[in-house]
Amino acid sequence: MAEIQENLQAGTDAAPFRIDAKLHQILYKTEERAKLQSKGEMLPEPVYPMKPNPVEMTERQYQKLNAIRTWKTWGAPYFKSRWHNKEVRPIIPFLFTEWKCNLDCHYCWSYNNAVKGMTEDTAKQSIDWLHSIGSRVLALMGGEPLLRPKFIHKIVSYSAKKDIFVYLPTNGRLMKPEVIDQLGDAGIATVNLAVDSVKERKSLPKAFEPIKPYFDYLVKRQRYYGYTVMFNINICHNNMDDVKELTEIAHASGIATDYHINETPMTEQDHFKHLTENQTYLTPEDWPKVDALLDYLNDKRVNEGYKMVNPIQHMQDMKLLMRGDVPPWQCRAGQNSLIIRTDGTLAPCFPMYSATHDWGVVGAHKFDTKQLDDMKVDCTKHCLSTCNYILGYCYDTLRVMTWAAKQAKNGFKGATGSF
Repeated sequence: MAEIQENLQAGTDAAPFRIDAKLHQILYKTEERAKLQSKGEMLPEPVYPMKPNPVEMTERQYQKLNAIRTWKTWGAPYFKSRWHNKEVRPIIPFLFTEWKCNLDCHYCWSYNNAVKGMTEDTAKQSIDWLHSIGSRVLALMGGEPLLRPKFIHKIVSYSAKKDIFVYLPTNGRLMKPEVIDQLGDAGIATVNLAVDSVKERKSLPKAFEPIKPYFDYLVKRQRYYGYTVMFNINICHNNMDDVKELTEIAHASGIATDYHINETPMTEQDHFKHLTENQTYLTPEDWPKVDALLDYLNDKRVNEGYKMVNPIQHMQDMKLLMRGDVPPWQCRAGQNSLIIRTDGTLAPCFPMYSATHDWGVVGAHKFDTKQLDDMKVDCTKHCLSTCNYILGYCYDTLRVMTWAAKQAKNGFKGATGSF
């Protein structure tokens, strides 16, 4: 990490990966990975509209719907996973329907427009398998999932009928009102809008202004369909003022925010073309500015009630992540979270998408606790995944009991604070 920061400060190329070279050699060995066998199945054609004239819910109805859905899809599966603690029980599985994208954010390596998208057969096999092992959440990932809105409509409809909480990250450029209505009608649970700047710029095209009409419609229709909306913001060298402005836009719209620290690739990405002359990467000169920004955001949360997904400690630990000094944390990747690639192969987490190591396929995983633990000794020093970080807290029994006691003291009138 120190070498990477020295390179960035000096204006030279960023290193192609941040994990230990020995671990990289293990994960990128040339090996024959298992392949998912096609069953020739198709996803059912969704009925649309199922609710031709949806009525706007009251705040109480909206909160009740989401409370019940949260318990059925997150709460109950979580407690069952504690009972079946020797099994792979993904509370948060990520389904990569695409590895293509319609934008070119200069920090982002998670797309390759030469890779074919997921088939309906692979999607159906994935959803059925996840449901069979107790998972009731499905995060759709890319690239940009809405490159094929009809495909996503089918996935949302099929999953929601199985009482699965479907979470959609998107840059919003393809989120037209008719798409919003189709997905809302089908039962989408959360839309996570990735925005990094207010005005579009070459290095940060995920901007708010180009999608504002779609955003306004998305927020307006929440109470008609019952989904929630949030902003996902990546803190970069060149967008710190934007982060504050986007936070205010989210707060004024009554939605939550989620933050990340911009990082160079943790594992090698042969297709990534922005390792050189990248204006988004943080340098040591940025650290005090990011520290101040994170403190500002936490102050907004604590003293003014702004809704934020990241635990407070997570945002404090981001300061250490920049400096290459992440404190030990319990990562649940490959145990209570996993990813399904576009071809149906498995990996424990998003940074390992390009690794050639064989972790199995949908319906036949090869996750091994010892291999994962050995890997995480190094990779958790370079990663602070929000989802896996929160999962790590959830599987800390003492912390869960303390949090539950706090809710009981509050009379269970709504969750207060975060893990």
